[in-house]
Amino acid sequence: MTSEAVQYPETITRWFAQACDMQASDLHVVAGSVPIVRAHGTLQAMDEPPVSDAELRSLLQSTSPTEMWERFERDLNIDFSLHAKLPDKQQRFRANYFLSNQEIGACFRLIPETIPSLDWAGFPSNVAQKIAHFRNGLVVVSGVTGSGKSTTLAMIISMLNAEGNHRIVTIEEPVEYVFPQMPNSMITQREVGLDVHSFADGLKYSLRQDPDVILVGEIRDHETAQMAITAAETGLLVFTTLHARDAKGVISRFSDLYPIEGQNEIRSQLASSLRAVVSQHLIPSPVPGEKRNLALEVMFNTGPIASGIRTGKLQSLDNSILTGRDQGMITLDESIKRLMNEGRIEREVAERFVSDPSVLGW
Repeated sequence: MTSEAVQYPETITRWFAQACDMQASDLHVVAGSVPIVRAHGTLQAMDEPPVSDAELRSLLQSTSPTEMWERFERDLNIDFSLHAKLPDKQQRFRANYFLSNQEIGACFRLIPETIPSLDWAGFPSNVAQKIAHFRNGLVVVSGVTGSGKSTTLAMIISMLNAEGNHRIVTIEEPVEYVFPQMPNSMITQREVGLDVHSFADGLKYSLRQDPDVILVGEIRDHETAQMAITAAETGLLVFTTLHARDAKGVISRFSDLYPIEGQNEIRSQLASSLRAVVSQHLIPSPVPGEKRNLALEVMFNTGPIASGIRTGKLQSLDNSILTGRDQGMITLDESIKRLMNEGRIEREVAERFVSDPSVLGW
């Protein structure tokens, strides 16, 4: 994790500054193409010439720490964070380098210097308070890439950090938001590849660091999944992310990390240790240039939901969420319908994101 802002070469500094000015979430640079940003969900080309593979390699090598470039040459992919000194500000980025047709490319995700507020993000404060204050168990935030999962977890961890009396360990790849040290809390942020070898190792060793809360950046494999469940079962509150569209998809993805003969057992463990699933999507605004609107599916683990998870009857989860409205639950389709009825998204956009267009009415 880079803590000091660094002055990078003029060309890439100019790209970074333009991305900030365009309110981009991501900057894409690929050999043979002009730089492209994603702003409010829309891809926009910069007014820049195409960059050659040789030029881009030189720029990206100068932008990465030596050990990261060596790892890229070995593994052909790297993730890391950087802190850039721009003409009028400093800006942190999450960087990913890759190869395509044996030519280099990179994606830079812009990380806000301050953690957004719940109001700005459109995340319901009652849901945030509830999932932040479970005594133990597993909380999963899901969604596609770029749906704001890391931001949601950062807002919740920031809330707990500010409250005090929490020992928090995060395991991330790379570290994105940097949390301040508060007088009556202790937070340590460990970056996979720099501070620890893997998510699973980070989880295993964090159990020896007197944690109350653990954040695991992402569950990608069986070993990490099992360690997260074990930590939740031992009385810790564990937050993590999975790539899935909705709550059903989270349970299915989690189970699929295990061999078929172990899936009944993991569903049983999930039924008892899972506390909540929040699935989120960012839906384009009808006003060009405005930030996207957050649509959420929220599922808390009630008796009927635990039964559906344990028996593998995942289709029953939707009905259980619908009947759990008084407990703060909502389906993704309902959330999208609310945004449409409030005029915050257009009907044709809503139809693209719901699983059943009939819920929108006629």
